[in-house]
Amino acid sequence: MKDIDAIAVLGDPVRRRLYEYVAAQGREVGRNEAAEATGVARTLAAHHLDKLTEAGLLESGSRRLTGRSGPGAGRPAKVYARARAERSVSLPGRDYRTAAELLAEAAEQAGLDDLLNEAARRRGEALRGAEAPCGDLAEAMRMLAARGYEPHLERRDGTGGTEGVEGTGGTEGAEGAEGAEGAEEVTEGETAVVRMRNCPFHAVSERFPPLVCGMNLALLEGLLGADGPVRARMDARPGECCVVVEPSENVVEPSKNNDD
Repeated sequence: MKDIDAIAVLGDPVRRRLYEYVAAQGREVGRNEAAEATGVARTLAAHHLDKLTEAGLLESGSRRLTGRSGPGAGRPAKVYARARAERSVSLPGRDYRTAAELLAEAAEQAGLDDLLNEAARRRGEALRGAEAPCGDLAEAMRMLAARGYEPHLERRDGTGGTEGVEGTGGTEGAEGAEGAEGAEEVTEGETAVVRMRNCPFHAVSERFPPLVCGMNLALLEGLLGADGPVRARMDARPGECCVVVEPSENVVEPSKNNDD
């Protein structure tokens, strides 16, 4: 299916809500869950989820949602996740990806990493404008959601164990406000980082990871602001953006031994 035809499938408002919900979870979603989350009947949800799969926007499989196996565990249920393939439409046709890849190749061969990072940091600062540095994780999540990063909050207890993950939901930046509420509820003894399910520069970063990931970090440093309550740092994880955002107080300063 051509990209324009696949994207046109999202013209149905129910179908789009289902797509946005599944895409926001970062995991497989069953029909019952998707139907309940979007407020539609299960049969209607199943119809639209299958249409999204036929269009190549979702991938489907089956597994037991009970977590059990063997006799009495129930039949496997159909589950859905966002497709890994990228879809885009430009009218008239444009090919910015090839231009970006050529520029990245030239920058890498010429050793222009530092100059690229400086330019990215300036661009981030220009996007922030006259605003003060980002004030907290909730504000950071709203800013990142508006730029398509699909941020989600990862909480950790004092032992470093992951306690829970909260997402922003949706493909629209406005939905970042919902997930941002969780960032305002981090309790004492917990730490939290904001991870991002989407890299806006994914296609180019696959070919030139050190160059593009460094550029991305510098861009977010400029966007969030230097010496503020939050900071961006590199922490790559498969399938997600290479950068995370955390409160500045999470930074552990190296110990200084006084020999006097």
